[in-house]
Order: sequence, then C-alpha cells, then structure tokens
Amino acid sequence: MTPSRARRSKSSSPGPLRAIGYVRVSTGQQADSGAGLDAQRIAVVAEAERRGWTLEIVTDAGLSGATMARPALADALARLDRGEADVLLASKIDRVSRSVADFAALLERARRNGWRLVVLDVATEGPAGEFAAHVVSAAAQYERSLASQRTREGLAARRAAGVRLGRPSVLPREVLTRIIAERSGGASFRAIASGLIADGIPTARGGTTWHPSAVRAALHGQDATQHSATVT
Repeated sequence: MTPSRARRSKSSSPGPLRAIGYVRVSTGQQADSGAGLDAQRIAVVAEAERRGWTLEIVTDAGLSGATMARPALADALARLDRGEADVLLASKIDRVSRSVADFAALLERARRNGWRLVVLDVATEGPAGEFAAHVVSAAAQYERSLASQRTREGLAARRAAGVRLGRPSVLPREVLTRIIAERSGGASFRAIASGLIADGIPTARGGTTWHPSAVRAALHGQDATQHSATVT
C-alpha cells in the first residue's frame, strides 16, 4: 500500500466519505449572475446528502475548462492526493475538464492515489464507467472545437464584410473579462495564454497564438483604461 493510500485509509474509516464538491463557470457574466454556479451547488449538495457524504464546495468562477490551471481545482486535487478528502464530486464532466487527455490523466491520478472522481452526468468508475466518461469528455472537447471554429468563421465573415479587425487592437469584452478573472484567480500569464490558444480565441489583432506578454499587455491596457476613466 502506498503512503498516500495508507494515510487515506486510516483517516477516512469508519466515518462517512469526505467529498469536495467542485463547481465552475467559464465566463465573467456567468460568474456574476451566479445562476450556473447555484445550479451546480444544488446538484452536488443533493448527491452528497443522498450518499451520506460530508461535503465542502470549492469554486472556480470565470475560468475555462480547457486548462487544468485553476486555483480551486488544483488545491482540491492536492488535498485528495494527501488523503484529506475521499471524493471529487461535480455536476457535469465538462465542469472538471473539457480535454480528453486531461480527463484521462485525472482518472489515472484518482486511481493511483486512492480517491474517487464522481460526476453526475456519467458513470466514472469501473471499465464501463471509464469508457463512458471518455466518450462524454471527447464530446465536450468536440463542442469546444466547434465553438472556436464558429468564432473564427464569424471573424472571417466580418473581415469579408469590410469590418476592420486590425489596429486599433481591441479585445472583446468577454475575452478581457476572462483574462482578468483567471489572473485574479492566480493563473500565470503562460497558463492563461495556453488556455486561450486551446480554445481558439483570436488575439486582439486576429492572430492564433497568444504569448504571455500579450496577456500581460491586455491586463495593463485594461488598467490604463480604468485609470483614465477615473481621472476624467
């Protein structure tokens, strides 16, 4: 038995399993409204009560599922690995990850360290459950790719219609909101850039590659705009 498994077995028996409920929304608007977060909380609370688990809920608000560099999730996974909790519980698989590779790695991490991953929209345990989880995860990744393609096609249509998309470089409000939220949540400039690339989000000048310096410049530009609005 590995040390992590031994610590977990000793601490989790014979009481109820200790679950960490994970909730997430992608956009600043969703985070502000609370509607998506509230629905997820209700679902995980009901499931924990049904199973007789203790529950603590952690939240990543305004952060993309395309990257695993999310502060609340990273902390929850570290605690699970240390045996401080037994179950990661989420309402939907795409709240945890929208990447097939990341989700597969997460299942393996849970198996290796002796904790459970439970999502309410698909079984994740046993060979059949893992297969179903991979299928749903692949569908979520496909949906994200389609959304990115629609964004690119929309921008192309605007260019064809004569809409100037070059200088002055202006990021859509939702992209800037996402950058601010992820940075406030502790994500590095490199992690934010990787997530934007993975989601197919164009840069302010219509490019496809984000660099950490571009993310930093976007934040500094926002700071300058807010300062200007304050002093005028």
